[in-house]
Amino acid sequence: MERREFLKKSALAALGTAVAGTGIVQAFNHINDNESNTDKMKIVVLTGSPRKNGNSAYLAEQFIKGAEEKGHEVFRFDCAFKQVEPCRACNRCGMDGPCIFNDDFQELRPHLIEADMVVFAMPMYYFSISAQMKRVIDRFYAINGQIKGASKKAAFLMTYADTAKKEAEPMLVHYHTLMDYLGWTSVSEVVASGVWTAGSVRNTDYPQQAYQLGRSL
Repeated sequence: MERREFLKKSALAALGTAVAGTGIVQAFNHINDNESNTDKMKIVVLTGSPRKNGNSAYLAEQFIKGAEEKGHEVFRFDCAFKQVEPCRACNRCGMDGPCIFNDDFQELRPHLIEADMVVFAMPMYYFSISAQMKRVIDRFYAINGQIKGASKKAAFLMTYADTAKKEAEPMLVHYHTLMDYLGWTSVSEVVASGVWTAGSVRNTDYPQQAYQLGRSL
């Protein structure tokens, strides 16, 4: 009974503080700060455009801005500006070992393994994933044993010039198939249509969607 009385009095005291001023707001802010620290994630963002100021790159920037504001740790890897050799199917790695190539994928490799979430940001190139992004995804093969079934989250940010939804379907199918195979959970997709020239996505609400996605994590 004494413990119950103590808890009751403590609750009433907290309520009195809230009524008197902003104590309850400060308390909840403190709780939210603790939750934010507890839920901090390691996020890898892969970009697949060779245009530094391209539309998909801007979506990636906005996502990163939102995610970092929430306290998440983000590692960005710009596939088009890294030296990554295409997989040669030599199977030297055995799907879970060192690759024969000593290139920039070695920089990305530990981040992918440790990541809680992986974000793919890319433009549509000839109705498919850009080659710059695909060669990096193909190199996932060497760490397959450590990332498959790892319960990671993922998101997909894509841009394309046309507005027909059916033209985006092949890329989305590829992404969803990859998620199914790896056992990762896709939390969201931002599909930006009707953006062609560099920077045109800035005149749409897609950057805000990407930002809000990062903030929502």
